[in-house]
Amino acid sequence: MRTRASGSAPSGYHGATRYTTRLRAAGSDGTASSRYRYVRRGSIVVVMPQQVPAVEVTELPAELPSGAVLLDVREQDEWDAGHAPGAVHIPMGELAERLDELPEDGEVYVVCRSGGRSARVTAFLNVNGWDAINVAGGMLSWAAAGRPVVTDQPGVEPQII
Repeated sequence: MRTRASGSAPSGYHGATRYTTRLRAAGSDGTASSRYRYVRRGSIVVVMPQQVPAVEVTELPAELPSGAVLLDVREQDEWDAGHAPGAVHIPMGELAERLDELPEDGEVYVVCRSGGRSARVTAFLNVNGWDAINVAGGMLSWAAAGRPVVTDQPGVEPQII
């Protein structure tokens, strides 16, 4: 379930007097500053999480819990070459327009090729209210751990590119 808290924004936050941010940790002291840091980029203040939650492929259950989803944020050609069965495909560049395709509740495990893009998407989703976890090592680690990889192209051996 998404939990949100409001408070005063740091000075220079586009003149806004209120902001909304995600409080993720149970037992948090109730302040956004305990989980997030503010980075000034000129006149823009960017809210960034202190850490990106991650899970190793070997720690990820073979069958995701009810309500959880595996989100693959790689480009179309990478997805076509090989992907995890049952994953949801939304390329990183399309995510902002397609957020309504993600479940409101439940964890979102985010994967890319090696873990870099998915870490950025995980941070973005967490700041915006989702319960997202980066799959460390990405699809390269997924395949190396012997997890299934499929393709929608008949007669083509799936691969991670």
